[in-house]
Amino acid sequence: MICFYIMQLISCLCLTSNRRVAYNQHMDWDKDAIFKALGDSTRRLILDELSERSELTLYELTARLVMKHNLSISRQAIAKHLNTLEDAGLVLSKRKGKYRVLMFNKEPLKNLLKGWAD
Repeated sequence: MICFYIMQLISCLCLTSNRRVAYNQHMDWDKDAIFKALGDSTRRLILDELSERSELTLYELTARLVMKHNLSISRQAIAKHLNTLEDAGLVLSKRKGKYRVLMFNKEPLKNLLKGWAD
């Protein structure tokens, strides 16, 4: 049975070439990673901005955080926060031409609260 799931994960990795997408399609999200991601106020602001818009580029996200929230933060710092959010499954990204488009993923939060909020 375990071999079956490993083979599915490997085949999905080959098709998507994105470990995070393959991981999230076939396994439960890591609750500790979700809580770690939500533990930082900047990451929560990033999720707020992504939840308001369906898709944002890194440049658009940086501009919104600087202008709307008066954060003094670089795109590189935001990219590090995004890596943490992607590892937790809360942010998905895809390439559109030369841009990386970011999207908010609610599923890990729904999964996290499923046992507690039912």
